[in-house]
Parts: sequence; structure tokens; C-alpha cells
Amino acid sequence: MRPADVAALATESLRLHRLRTVLSGIAVAIGVAAVLVLAGVGDAAKRYVVGRFAAMGANLVTVSPGRTETSGMRTMFEGAERALTLDDCDAIRRRVPGLRAVAPVSLGTGAFRYGEKRRDVYVVGVTAEYATMRELAMERGRFLPPGDPRAGGSYAVIGRKLAREVFGAENPVGRMVRIGERRFRVIGVLAPKGQSLGFDFDDLALIPVATGLTMFDKVSLFHIIVQVSDPAAIPGAVARVKAVLVDRHRGEDFTVVTQDAMLKSFRAVLDTLTAAVAGIAAIAVAVAGIGIMNVMLIAVSERIAEVGLLKALGARSTQVTKLFLVEALLLSALGAVIGIATGLAVLAAGARLWPAFPLAPSPPWIVGALALALTTGGLFGLIPARRAAALPPAEALQGKR
Repeated sequence: MRPADVAALATESLRLHRLRTVLSGIAVAIGVAAVLVLAGVGDAAKRYVVGRFAAMGANLVTVSPGRTETSGMRTMFEGAERALTLDDCDAIRRRVPGLRAVAPVSLGTGAFRYGEKRRDVYVVGVTAEYATMRELAMERGRFLPPGDPRAGGSYAVIGRKLAREVFGAENPVGRMVRIGERRFRVIGVLAPKGQSLGFDFDDLALIPVATGLTMFDKVSLFHIIVQVSDPAAIPGAVARVKAVLVDRHRGEDFTVVTQDAMLKSFRAVLDTLTAAVAGIAAIAVAVAGIGIMNVMLIAVSERIAEVGLLKALGARSTQVTKLFLVEALLLSALGAVIGIATGLAVLAAGARLWPAFPLAPSPPWIVGALALALTTGGLFGLIPARRAAALPPAEALQGKR
């Protein structure tokens, strides 16, 4: 038989058993669609995390109080053996060359009040350099003014969401508010920034760092952020920052984390989760392959006489094997195409519903899902195909197995 004859016979067999073909194809389609959607969600999560890190600023090194033995993010309010102080921040600025900026950060929560309206917010104490580091833009007014970080001050910059929900259509700039038990003048409103690793910049209040430490009766800074000029300078800056603080603290009672290290940790976790969920979805494709094997075994039982006639007419065993194997592959391909189309439609719908989450199809996963479906169909279709090829012609013509 010519290859065209094999393909025509396999196609005709699938057409004559429409219900069986459709049900088997749907099983494969569900598995393929699940692989594409879950893999797409995993890839989107990685892109989202990378985007959030990019929104934090570039080439940053974070120094936190307390010593941790493993890399990664610390808990937000973890204690420390010795405080990180404004003097430490000044020492880093003076003794570490080549730094673009150094910013001390304090953190607390308090009630933000204006008139009869009240809202609990994060209150972040910073300096003027923080805006450049975090790439914060202003919608109205101005950011905290430069100057001695120990001077403090009773002025605040607020996020856009906080401004909208507390002030409504009123311009917040110049208004007096109360944060905790202290009065502040609003001098600026941030442009929309969104969330970044747990902080919603649209829903917080920024005040001078010294004021923040005094308000919340804190001795230690939440952390010190150091920005270098380019990624290549990060290792040297980390080493010099550590040397300065070890000299001042008489020991390494702090943790230095680079932006790249945190990003690698997140990527490793997301890669593992993506592989795990895609693997679970791939099991569905394997189960569909078992269904294809069952369908093909039934087809062999129903077509014993046809196999006998083909062999009586001179068809070789390899040709009979090809006939049933091509039928299984066509069945898998049909399901895979439907599954790919379904998966792409789901990802497109998700991208429209959640535009902030970068859902998009991944060409490598599409190719991989198609290859998985065809491989599964071929492997599970091989057993029925060999069984058909092994039938003796005389017995097959009589309908015997």
C-alpha cells in the first residue's frame, strides 16, 4: 500500500466511527489544553515577578538588621542583634566609593486621618534619594526635599489610591492631615505605581525617615538601600558595604541581599511550580493515550476480517502496523489541535480579563504539547497495531482472533 492509501484508510475508519473519534479526541484535547494553560500561567507569573522587580528600581542592594543563614527574603518585622542606624547609613555613603545613592528606610503602620475620614496605611520613612531609587514619579506636588536625614519634618507624600479614597476630588497638596498622633502637611501625590513585593505604593504615606523612627519609637531602620551604577559593580559594592558594617558592629549581625539574588530565588520557585503543574497536566495526556489504546484494541477486534483480507491481498505485517498506527496518530493529532486551540482561547480570554497579568502563549510549550500528544498516541497505538499485524490471514478471514 502506498502512504496515501494508508492515510486514506485510517481517515475513513475515523470518519465511520465519529462518536468514538470525538470522545477520544476530547480526552486528548483536555490534557493538551491543560498543559498549555498551566504552563502559560507559570510563564506569566515569572514575567510578572520580573516586572515587579524592575518596578522596584535597578541595581539595588538591601541591607537588613539581623543575620540570616540562607539567601532570600526576610520576614518584615524580624528582630536584630544590633540596630541599623542613620550613622551606619552615613558611614556607607562616606566610605564606599562609586555608589549612586544610599537611602535609609523605616517602616510602621498608622491611622491616616483627614476630617472625618480615616484609613490605616503603611507609613514609610525615607529620604529624597528614595524616589530616584524606586523610580517614583509625581502626579502632583513634589517629593520629600533633600537635606540632613536626622532633621525630620512634618510633611508627607501619599499614594494616588490613598489620595483618591481620602480626599476624593479635592487636591490633597497643602492639606493638613494626621498620621497616628502627629500632624503632617501633604506636599505631593505619587503617580500610579502599583504593588511591588508586598508594598502598594498607591496606598501608603512617605515621611522623613527621622520622623518615622520617632513616631514609632524605633531605634533600628527597617533596611538601608544601596544603589550602584551598573550590575557589574554589585559584587564589589556588597563586599565593601559588608566591610564597613562589620567594622562598625564588630561582627556580621546584618543581612545583605541583592536584587538579582531575590529574583533568582523567585524564578527557581516558579520554574519548579510550572514544571510540577505542567507535569500533572501531562498525566491527563497519558490517560488520554490509554483511552486511545482501548479504542484501537476495539477497532482491531471489529476489523479482523478486514485485516485478513488485506493480508490475503498481499499486505505485509509492517503495512498493517502502519495502518493502525497512523490511525492512532491521526486521532492524537486531532485532539492536540483542538486542545491547542482551546488553550490559546483560554489564555487570550485571561489576558483580556486580567490585563496586568502578562498571560501569553509560549511557542515552546505549544510544540512540546503537540509532541507529547503525538508521542503518547503513537506509543499507546503501537500495541493494537502490532496485535493486528500478528493476526494469521486465514484465521482473520474467518473472523477468528
